[in-house]
Amino acid sequence: MSDDLQARDRQIYERELRGFLPARIFDAHVHFFDGSCFVAGTSFPANHPYSKVGSTFGPSDYLAWAADALPGVEIHTNSFGHPGPESDRDASAVYTGSTADNRRSYGLALVAPADSAACVRRRVEQNQLVGFKPYPDFVTGKPVGEVTVHDMLPAEQMAVADELGLVIMLHIPRPGRLADPLNQVQMVELCERYPNARIIFAHIGRAYFLSNVVGFLDGIAACPNAYIDTAMINHEGVLEYAFRNFPRDRILFGADAPYALVRGKSVEINNQYAYLVGEDYTMGTGIYDAEHAVSFTTFYYEQLRGIKLAAERAGLERCEIEDFFFNNADRLFGSVVRAARHDM
Repeated sequence: MSDDLQARDRQIYERELRGFLPARIFDAHVHFFDGSCFVAGTSFPANHPYSKVGSTFGPSDYLAWAADALPGVEIHTNSFGHPGPESDRDASAVYTGSTADNRRSYGLALVAPADSAACVRRRVEQNQLVGFKPYPDFVTGKPVGEVTVHDMLPAEQMAVADELGLVIMLHIPRPGRLADPLNQVQMVELCERYPNARIIFAHIGRAYFLSNVVGFLDGIAACPNAYIDTAMINHEGVLEYAFRNFPRDRILFGADAPYALVRGKSVEINNQYAYLVGEDYTMGTGIYDAEHAVSFTTFYYEQLRGIKLAAERAGLERCEIEDFFFNNADRLFGSVVRAARHDM
């Protein structure tokens, strides 16, 4: 991956990012996987973003990329596998556990509603993981657009999370995302029913455009066990709103690698968003620049650019920038490990 950087990328880093980034970054939202993590016969098409990294992406791959793309920065991670039906959830938990040392790298298990509470507990404890990651596509029996937060996280699983004080990385469902009225109710219910679980609402509740976030953070902001991460958000207005309207000590940096290593940028279009993609990879609401009309850097760099501008506009102090990029996540994930050791 290191040879993917171009001269223009290096100029961006030197001119815009080097002086802004702290010495340590904790990426709270990373996908690590190898061939053992998937059900037999799984293969990804050539235009899947995983093809960019050879359908294998582990800590050494990320650190090699970061050594070139983020020189002088020490990377810490919280990772989980591929959240889709192609995953072997048990095997993925084993792989994630093998890559996590619970000091510089932490990991989450993948869980589906069909997994029993005993299975979830075993998957977490045997692999020394700090929590779990549900996903809308793991819910069966109803269209994915009708899946609810409570469908994704059965009470029996959440009781385990509450008992053990685990982290839940929640990619909320439904087309309305953060602004969906049912999501708004159920997100708060989840936090209030299970106060010892630490719930991260990924991608700022999947709010990639401004009207999807304004006025919709208040409920979870009032819940002390609710966190948000900024994975794949490069919209400076959305980021600024979060910095101004959500407790800053509960906002975590996330990049969503390896997706973030693709060249592109998320843009707001008429109260919607689209990924403008500079490489021929399929990414959700993606629009591929087949004519190469625009020169792109990576989604990763565009996220950092958006964060920098938002931090400036919201008036973050240097210590708050360091908290956002490292200390908030380090405290959160470290506290789960310390609590587990105390209970042994």
